[in-house]
Amino acid sequence: MDKNLVAIKNELEALTAKLADVKREIGKIIIGQEETIEQLLITFLAGGHALLEGVPGLAKTLMIKTLSQAIDLKFKRIQFTPDLMPSDIIGTEILEEDHTTGKKFFQFNKGPIFANIILADEINRTPPKTQAALLEAMQEFEVTYSGKTYALEKPFFMLATQNPIEQSGTFPLPEAQQDRFLFYIKIGYPTASEEKGILKSTTGVKKENVKKVISGAEIQRLQELVREVYISDDLIEFVSAVVRATRPETTENMYVKEWVSWGAGPRAGQAMILTAKARALQYGRMSVSLDDLKKVALPVLRHRIIINFRAEAEGITSDQITHHLLTNTELPSKV
Repeated sequence: MDKNLVAIKNELEALTAKLADVKREIGKIIIGQEETIEQLLITFLAGGHALLEGVPGLAKTLMIKTLSQAIDLKFKRIQFTPDLMPSDIIGTEILEEDHTTGKKFFQFNKGPIFANIILADEINRTPPKTQAALLEAMQEFEVTYSGKTYALEKPFFMLATQNPIEQSGTFPLPEAQQDRFLFYIKIGYPTASEEKGILKSTTGVKKENVKKVISGAEIQRLQELVREVYISDDLIEFVSAVVRATRPETTENMYVKEWVSWGAGPRAGQAMILTAKARALQYGRMSVSLDDLKKVALPVLRHRIIINFRAEAEGITSDQITHHLLTNTELPSKV
């Protein structure tokens, strides 16, 4: 075997072992939610951002904080409120004085956005003006203030939470900003056995300590390896077919024409392939399978397929439409 291939294989084994360590560390605090944790790690490996939605009490915030404790990166939590201003996130200029010369000057004081992992807690509780302040950071990995551009340190991840129940005093994220999130993760209730474990572990005196087991440099190396994961032309063709079938104006699928207002754009296909590569890598594989694509399809497409008013009235969801397309899109012959 080629020496370079052997080296990459050994490196991959060592790094995927560290990902397993991250899961174990998170498991000290978080009981269950294996799929959600896997999706968060996929988000990290793919170099994107995630939006988490779930009712209160499902440990969304705790899960993200615990994940950040297992990774040796700078973490900041921003609690979003209706009175939060863009400068509270990005930073602001402060008038300083040079004690040697007596001259005054403006010094940019960096805000909490200048960290590696950002927890945007209850992001839909802040007005659109403040939500929009995140767009440049999420897409360009930089922020602009008073005409000056400041680069954010990489790796950079935005993990946002929102509560689907309370609508009073909230500002729904615009579709353009939702599209900046690689994954839209929905968190469900725990199983009976998981809930029993949660009740037992959170009402006693024993406290678990989470250790940092992977560095930012190792995360960045994994992101580089993700790009090297192989995907066949047939699977790319399948992704293209699924994404194009979400668009009511071009598809022949009557189910989509009946329930969908706007379909997914090309960014959805890019996200689907990149996250499928990240999932394959997480399991120590250097090639994407059809199962990888199907596993990432829901969190990739659920915020990129915009259902119409009739679908909302009938209880049809974007997840149901995605399931329909995955089932009814013809597979390439070689898959």
